[in-house]
Amino acid sequence: MDLRKLKTLIDLVAESGIAELEITEGEGKVRIVKFSQAVQPVAYHQAVAPVAMAAAPAAGAAPVAAEAAPAAIQGHAVKAPMVGTFYRAPNPGASPFVQVGQTVKEGDPLCIIEAMKLLNEIEADKSGVIKEILVENGEPVEYGQPLFVIG
Repeated sequence: MDLRKLKTLIDLVAESGIAELEITEGEGKVRIVKFSQAVQPVAYHQAVAPVAMAAAPAAGAAPVAAEAAPAAIQGHAVKAPMVGTFYRAPNPGASPFVQVGQTVKEGDPLCIIEAMKLLNEIEADKSGVIKEILVENGEPVEYGQPLFVIG
């Protein structure tokens, strides 16, 4: 894909109400995601700290790295396939899909991520026991952010 076409697509996403655009053309694939201040979490410390340190090491980056080190995930991490809002239950009055210690099978629903007013059910991609739930109900999540640990 040429640079002019890519620039046009970026401008289209920036000026429109869409948050994400993915285009596959032949062997190439382009994904453009627009982030706004309302979507970004206030204190996200999973994968952001190493990237920030690699891009521009600063004096203030050291405490963030120290926080992220103890958060090493032991087990299989189920990651967010999209940007959106994380919900543990199918609706506000219902019980959560899963609890820590619960056994799940591949394909079982784990949570819902709301993206652009669409509710997307996220399923387990591996069988096992829920070891940890890494996101609080109602929190914004980023693409690739770990949500659950299955052991």
